Amino acid sequence: MALTLTPTSSVHLLSSISVARPRIFAADFNLRSRWRRRPVTSISNFRLRLPSKTSLHCLCSSSSASSPMSLEVSSPNSQFLDCLIYSRAYWVTQGVIAWNVDVGEGSCYFYASKSAGLSFSEDGIDGYDLRIKLEAESGSLPADVIEKFPHIRNYKSFKVPKDLDIRDLVKSQLAVVCFDAEGRLIQGTGLQLPGVLDELFSYDGPLGAHFTPEGVSLHLWAPTAQAVSVCIYKNPLDKSPMEICPLKEANGVWSTEGACSWGGCYYVYKVSVYHPSTMKLETCYANDPYARGLSADGRKTFLVNLDSDDLKPEGWDNLADKKPCLRSFSDISIYELHVRDFSANDETVEPENRGGYLAFTSKDSAGVKHLQKLVDAGLTHLHLLPTFQFGDVDDEKENWKSVDTSLLEGLRPDSTEAQARITEIQNDDGYNWGYNPVLWGVPKGSYASDPTGPCRIIEFRKMVQALNCTGLNVVLDVVYNHLHASGPHDKESVLDKIVPGYYLRRNSDGFIENSTCVNNTASEHYMVDRLIRDDLLNWVVNYKVDGFRFDLMGHIMKATIVNAKSAIGSLRKETDGVDGSRIYLYGEGWNFGEVAENGRGINASQFNLGGTGIGSFNDRIRDATLGGSPFGHPLQQGFITGLLLQPNAHDHGSEATQELMLSTAKNHIQTGMAANLKDYMLTNHEGKEVKGSEVLMHDATPVAYASLPTETINYVSAHDNETLFDIISLKTPMEISVDERCRINHLASSMIALSQGIPFFHAGDEILRSKSLDRDSYNSGDWFNRLDFSYSSNNWGVGLPPKGKNEHNWPLIKPRLQDPSFKPKSSHIVATLHNFLDLLRIRYSSPLFRLDTARAIQVRMTTV
Repeated sequence: MALTLTPTSSVHLLSSISVARPRIFAADFNLRSRWRRRPVTSISNFRLRLPSKTSLHCLCSSSSASSPMSLEVSSPNSQFLDCLIYSRAYWVTQGVIAWNVDVGEGSCYFYASKSAGLSFSEDGIDGYDLRIKLEAESGSLPADVIEKFPHIRNYKSFKVPKDLDIRDLVKSQLAVVCFDAEGRLIQGTGLQLPGVLDELFSYDGPLGAHFTPEGVSLHLWAPTAQAVSVCIYKNPLDKSPMEICPLKEANGVWSTEGACSWGGCYYVYKVSVYHPSTMKLETCYANDPYARGLSADGRKTFLVNLDSDDLKPEGWDNLADKKPCLRSFSDISIYELHVRDFSANDETVEPENRGGYLAFTSKDSAGVKHLQKLVDAGLTHLHLLPTFQFGDVDDEKENWKSVDTSLLEGLRPDSTEAQARITEIQNDDGYNWGYNPVLWGVPKGSYASDPTGPCRIIEFRKMVQALNCTGLNVVLDVVYNHLHASGPHDKESVLDKIVPGYYLRRNSDGFIENSTCVNNTASEHYMVDRLIRDDLLNWVVNYKVDGFRFDLMGHIMKATIVNAKSAIGSLRKETDGVDGSRIYLYGEGWNFGEVAENGRGINASQFNLGGTGIGSFNDRIRDATLGGSPFGHPLQQGFITGLLLQPNAHDHGSEATQELMLSTAKNHIQTGMAANLKDYMLTNHEGKEVKGSEVLMHDATPVAYASLPTETINYVSAHDNETLFDIISLKTPMEISVDERCRINHLASSMIALSQGIPFFHAGDEILRSKSLDRDSYNSGDWFNRLDFSYSSNNWGVGLPPKGKNEHNWPLIKPRLQDPSFKPKSSHIVATLHNFLDLLRIRYSSPLFRLDTARAIQVRMTTV
């Protein structure tokens, strides 16, 4: 069809409009975007000009769906044809629907259709089973509703009659429609249900698979489903189930009992449910949200009893007694590492173990020996990038594509060929950082020697055990803020198939929020909060991990993180096999998107976490030290990279401006080195005595936010953005020597290592790691992410970094890669490592570098 979209400036798209999950994509519009296909999460500024009989084409699930669904609308009321695409009203409690409309002298009606047959006609709406008049109420929404849904605080309240069977109604397609005083339809919309679902169906009983001597029971929370059955498969590759069992529902939970013979089998849920993204009653095939194992292709849930002795390495039950000693959280230091980076290129690791869990058990490998050096100097915690089941890497290694690296070895340092070859196969190789969650509670299969059956479970446990015996506590990087897929048909969609519209946060139009990147989750909803807490407990109890780093923690509610901390802290070695009091939580407390400024409730952002003992990354010390920010000009200099004193080619303003910038950076660093405590008193660059919270950033935001030293994670580099050596090589003047860049690298590390609070290091900071100036290597393959624990190379100059995220900086990158003086020698790498080890030894030589309280820091530390 020919469709014209008219925003504030004229844009015309002569094609069909695709609505995915359900999101409208601006494909090749003249819009600024990081992605070629960027989800437009609000379409309120677009008018749809359509004939009276039109077919809207909607993708049923993800943007990769092959065939669109056709929605036939045949009504003269064409201005209302898209009403049910939206869900702009909220059923917030049993008795209240909130909607941002004023009916005036008109009326409002509620409609339900069990068969999802609602449609607009000349007289209003057809296809309903139930039509109920709603009474508009004066005054504001109830206080408890506003607290739970602050973003709709100004909506109107409509009273729902008490005699409705709401438990049954939520299984239907629902809509509310308002008419004017003459009975003409004004507007209509679908409903968002999380409020009423939480009120009626919040549940704390068993979920997932449970094993007893009598058999196996399955429990699935799915209150909007009309029917649920489970398909049991004897083998993971079986096409036909050996058994199909219907589940029985009680208060929104569907359950069944199976024989002991189910153990070791595989299963899939078949769920019949109305899905708002397609406006249809869908049959969804889904894994168990509480899955603890998977088939190799990820399509079936493995029925596995994690308490089975067959899944436990020797000595597993006693591991709690052999954990590395940890006196206080103030003693923690963190080293961030990707599982595959650690050993994919380490020839001292057995070939079959490279890039996987078992590489950490190879005691004589170069990588393990390197970790042991760090431990011997004082390092306490190893942070592993995502190790749960994530998308975009096939677990079956035989399906991977690879590049013959011998063809890349002889290329010029600034060649475009390496990145072209890597990019060509990057979505089919074995590499990805893993921030694409599919199932939170299952170890990633691609890191196991065999992704089928219990192998991934056993090998993950062996990895944790080996690292603990090395002297390292293990931290998992968890990504609860979003999901990789949604909709009723995407193979990697799970939660959105079980209770559509509940687990994912939606905007005021009813479309999925995507501010994290895609498919934001909604921890303000009770069963999302519960799933996160249960998952954390699973990793602590069943895998005995020692901490968690929360990706985009600010998109999770504070209560979720605090309650999780409390639940974990209550675990006891005598009863649970782990000591929960020694498990540390920290994350990214960034405050943006729809959750900013507590837009969806009190979120786990930097300023909201004071006093909780939960750590958050201190971006202030990073930016002041290096200069600018990851989102600014790459040549913006900072305290260590030459601001004022060793200028590069970037225009930093007048000398007076640079002096002020440098003085301000000094104050930010001083505050950060005092654990970024908001009440810490220091003398600022104007000679005034001020609190850390009175030192301000460029936008008048306070620099300091922490109440306790352990609430600050100080860092200058992480997996995101350029490596420490690379960013120094970009920002410093081109004419300085590599020796000087190595000293600057050491200075940056020393500022972090000797700060109060918790120091955090990216793997390779200590050996001048380079990614050939790649600013976002999440999908850049082993070639650009290589770590060399033989210390012969730091991976500098292996070609221009991948075009997608770096091409705009190629003019800056190319001359640096071309210049052979930029590349460190092995002697530089070894010297940097020795200096780094000395920093750790100094930190752990005295408790003065690891003070436990804000008062101790104030008394012991002064600024000059």
